[in-house]
Amino acid sequence: MMVTVASGPVPSRIEEKLKLLPAKPGVYLMKNDSDEIIYVGKAISLRNRVRSYFQAGRQSSPKVAALVDHITDFEYIVTDSEVEALILECNLIKEHAPWYNIRLKDDKSYPYVKVTLQEPFPRVAIVRRMQKDGSRYFGPYTNVQAVRQTVRFLQRLFPIRTCKRQIGPDGTGDRPCLNYHIKRCYAPCARKISQEEYRGMIEEVMLVLEGRHEKLLDGLKQRMQVAAEELRFEEAARVRDQIQALAAVVEKQKIVSLENLDQDIMGYARAADLACVQVFFVRSGKIIGNEHFFLEAPAGEEGQEILTAFVEQYYTTASFIPKELLLPEALLEQEVVTRWLTDLKGARVYLRIPQRGEKKRLVEMVETNAELVLKERLTRQERERARREQGLEELQSYLDLSEPPRRIEAFDISNIQGTEAVGSMVVFQEGEPAPQAYRRFRIRTKDTPDDYAMMRELVFRRFARGLKEKEAGEEGGFAQVPQLVLIDGGKGQLNAARQAMQELGLGDIFVLGLAERLDEIYLEDRKEPLLLPRDSLALYMLQHLRDEAHRFALTYHRQLRAQRTTKSVLDEIPGVGPKRKRQLINQFGSVRAVRAASLEELKAVPGLPEVVAERIYQELRSE
Repeated sequence: MMVTVASGPVPSRIEEKLKLLPAKPGVYLMKNDSDEIIYVGKAISLRNRVRSYFQAGRQSSPKVAALVDHITDFEYIVTDSEVEALILECNLIKEHAPWYNIRLKDDKSYPYVKVTLQEPFPRVAIVRRMQKDGSRYFGPYTNVQAVRQTVRFLQRLFPIRTCKRQIGPDGTGDRPCLNYHIKRCYAPCARKISQEEYRGMIEEVMLVLEGRHEKLLDGLKQRMQVAAEELRFEEAARVRDQIQALAAVVEKQKIVSLENLDQDIMGYARAADLACVQVFFVRSGKIIGNEHFFLEAPAGEEGQEILTAFVEQYYTTASFIPKELLLPEALLEQEVVTRWLTDLKGARVYLRIPQRGEKKRLVEMVETNAELVLKERLTRQERERARREQGLEELQSYLDLSEPPRRIEAFDISNIQGTEAVGSMVVFQEGEPAPQAYRRFRIRTKDTPDDYAMMRELVFRRFARGLKEKEAGEEGGFAQVPQLVLIDGGKGQLNAARQAMQELGLGDIFVLGLAERLDEIYLEDRKEPLLLPRDSLALYMLQHLRDEAHRFALTYHRQLRAQRTTKSVLDEIPGVGPKRKRQLINQFGSVRAVRAASLEELKAVPGLPEVVAERIYQELRSE
C-alpha cells in the first residue's frame, strides 16, 4: 500500500528510500525539486524520525506540513552516536543555511578577540572567525564597537605590541618604534622585555578577557606594594593606574551568586519569523557582560526548538563553555546536548531549568531583556521600512514615474588614466541594498581615460546579457529589469548610457545621472539639472546608491591594482612562491617596503634562504 500524506501520495522514489532507512542515529537532509537542501535534522533512529514526516493522518505543525509539501527527495548520513549526529547537523546547517531550519542570523560576521599565543610575543586582535592556529579566542560578540573599545582598553592598560611583525624569541634587534617611546609597547622587537615577562603580561590580559578581574587585582596590588617597598615608584604608579582602571570595571559588575560559579543564563523572545536569544555571562559569581543573538525561526517553531537550535549553533563556535547553563525550559534531547557540551568542555556541564528562587528570577530577568531587545529591533525595522517606502514614493513623484521604482540599479566606473578600468553595478530592491545582486566588470575596449566610452560598454554589456538570459527563459539575475537606472556622472555619462540602451531597444527604462559636486540630477529630456530638497529621502536614497556603486567599483579597482603590483614585482622572482610572497609582505608591511629593505633585513626573514634573499635584493633593484 502506498504511503500518503495530507497533500497526496508520497513519490515512489521517497517511498522506496523509506523502506531502506536504518534504525541508527544520524542526520537527514530534505531536498526540493531544485535539488536544494531545505531542511537538515538529526535523529536517534533515522527510520522512525524520517518516516514520521510521511505518515498519513499525523497531526503536523504548519511548518512541518509546509516542509513536507516541498520535499521531493532526501539523503541521510549514519553516525556512531547521537552526539556525532548533533555535531554533524550543526555543521550542515551552517554550510547550507536551509530555509526551514532555525539558524543564527549573520553568524559568520560575529567578531572574536584573538590572542596569538602561538607567537613568542603574542598580539591581541579582532577577527571574524576562529581557526585552529594555536591562538586563544574570546567570543563571539555581537557588538563590534564594544569589542574595539575592549581591545583599546587592554592596549591602554597593558603595553602589548600592536604591530604584525614576525618577532622571534630573541627579538629582532631593531630600534623600537614610537609606541615604545610613548609607553604603549615594551618593544620586544628591540629586546626591551624578556619573553617570560611579556608572557606574564599576556596572562593578565586573558584574565581580563575571561572576566576574572578580582584575581588579577589581587596580583596587581601585591606587585604595587613590592615595587613601592623597593623604591620603584614609577612602576608602582603605573600599576596603581592599572588597578584603578580595573576597579572601575569591577564596580559595574553585579554579584548574582555566592557560589563562585561560571554560568550562562539564557532567555528568549519571538515575533513572527524572528527570535531573539539573550545570554548573560556570569563568571565567578558576577555578571561580566551580555550578548543578544537573532535567529531566523520559521513560523510554527516552538520555543523549545528555538532554544535548542541556539544552544547547538552558539556553542559550536563559542570560545568558552561554563559549568552551568540556566534555561527557561528544557531542550529537545537535552541529555544528548549535555553529553555534547561535556565533551566540548572536557568537564561536566549542567543544564538547569530553575523553578523557584534566585536562579528563576535571573532567568526571568534575562527573558525580559530579550523581549525589550526584540521589540526595539522590530520597531527600528518598521521605521526603516517606512523611510524606504517614503523614499521610493518621493522618487516616483519627483521623476514622474508611473509607480515606485522597486528595483534600482546604479553604475560607476573606476580607473587611473585608463589602467585597470572596472565597472560596478549595484542593486537596491525595495529601497535597500541587495548585495547578492551586485556585479562587477573589467572594461575591455578602452585603455585610455575615456569615461563616456567605458560607461557605454558597461551598460551595454549588462543589458545585452539580460536580454540573452531572458530569451533563454531565465527569470533571475540579469534578466530582471530595473524600473530606474542611476549613472554616476553628469550629462556625458548619462548620454553614453542612454545610447547603449537604445541600441538594445530598451529606451523605455528611466535613466538619470547624479553628479557628485552638487548632487545634481541630469535627465534626458531636461536641459537644466534637477535639484531635490537636501532633506528629502529620495535624494538620500540616490546618494546611497551612488556611493555604494562608487565603493564597489573602487574596491575592485584597488584589488586588481594590488594583484598587478605584487605579481610584477615578486611573482617573477625564482624561489618566491605565493607562501613566501605572503611571508615577505607580512614581515615588511607592503611590496614597497620589501623593495626598500636592506640585504641584511631580507636575510633576517625567518626561513628565507640566503640565496633567495640575495636574488630578491638584486631583482628588486634592477626594476
